[in-house]
Amino acid sequence: MDVRHGNHAVYTINYHFVWCPKYRHAVLDLIEAPLERSIRGVSERYGYEILSLHIAPDHVHLFLSAHPKHAPSEIVRTIKSVTAREMWEQHEPLLEQMFWGGGFWERSFYVGTAGEMSGRTVERYINRTEHV
Repeated sequence: MDVRHGNHAVYTINYHFVWCPKYRHAVLDLIEAPLERSIRGVSERYGYEILSLHIAPDHVHLFLSAHPKHAPSEIVRTIKSVTAREMWEQHEPLLEQMFWGGGFWERSFYVGTAGEMSGRTVERYINRTEHV
């Protein structure tokens, strides 16, 4: 993990996020490629650097670095809201079968912070869960 530079800050801030679709439906493997593109597009647009991304059938692991001006709750809210809208636009017939009440993501999420050493541990954990 590198030290990053902003206009008025030097930082190493890494977050590990995990969130699930509503009702923990195992639907993400059916839309994995467009969902990954969407997450990467949002991250690029808002200046988040993705360090690792794993999309499981019923949850997402995202390890990223962000400028200190971005609160963790803002980051995950932004990614979840944009990706939900885009997935509904692209896959409405599939999603309306599973999410009868609307929405796409559960409201809750997990976030943990990781420095340089623990960042390597998170990366190993994410890579290990890809094979499960």
